[in-house]
Amino acid sequence: MYPEDLKYTPEHEWVKAGGDGPVRVGITDFAQDALGDIVYVQLPEVGSKVRAGDACGELESTKSVSDLFAPVNGTVTAVNESLADQPDLVNTDPYGEGWLLDIEVEDAEEVDALMDAETYQGQLDQS
Repeated sequence: MYPEDLKYTPEHEWVKAGGDGPVRVGITDFAQDALGDIVYVQLPEVGSKVRAGDACGELESTKSVSDLFAPVNGTVTAVNESLADQPDLVNTDPYGEGWLLDIEVEDAEEVDALMDAETYQGQLDQS
């Protein structure tokens, strides 16, 4: 159910490493489903520094507003501009067109330390 080529955080973000370049970040299918219909996405500015575990944006749904947490330390290199007009992409395609931002990671080992799909699924099964 969760793509094997991604890494996951306890806060339900996913990270896709792309070799030596920036990592792509989004929220998991579990998170988008729990949030409900997303109507607004606030993302950090390109060039801003983010710290792992710190809030760096917000996802507003018809039910609530939830913080987006940075999964790693680094610098934001891109944000998904499409979400300004189509925030529902996060619901309809959370692992594709609904991506949120790209981060140039300070230390690649941070990505390696995140959960794999099996561990993430195990965490969901326990809750």
